[in-house]
Amino acid sequence: MSSALKAQKGDTVSLHYVGKYVGGQVFDTSIESEARKHGMYTPARDYKPLQVNLGAGQVILGFEEAILGMAINEEKEVTIPPEKAYGKTGRHPMAGKTLVFKLKVTNIKRK
Repeated sequence: MSSALKAQKGDTVSLHYVGKYVGGQVFDTSIESEARKHGMYTPARDYKPLQVNLGAGQVILGFEEAILGMAINEEKEVTIPPEKAYGKTGRHPMAGKTLVFKLKVTNIKRK
């Protein structure tokens, strides 16, 4: 498999992430050590890479856009404005919030 493979629509991408608010408070992560470090570890949770089918609308728009074009083992940090997250207003508890995600792609599966 070529290391030049870049995530595109239709791919299933596995990635680890740490999600935080601007200011640094972590609200979610797929990494057990990060969860423990931030006092949010849940024994019932299976800490493993998140699988996202790009183009299927499984995650917020900004998250999906950030993954597009990433390669295996690539890491990046993205800031997602409310418009590309949970909206500027609305009922979602994270509406109106700017979110920061640290991403690391662990695998890309192409059909």
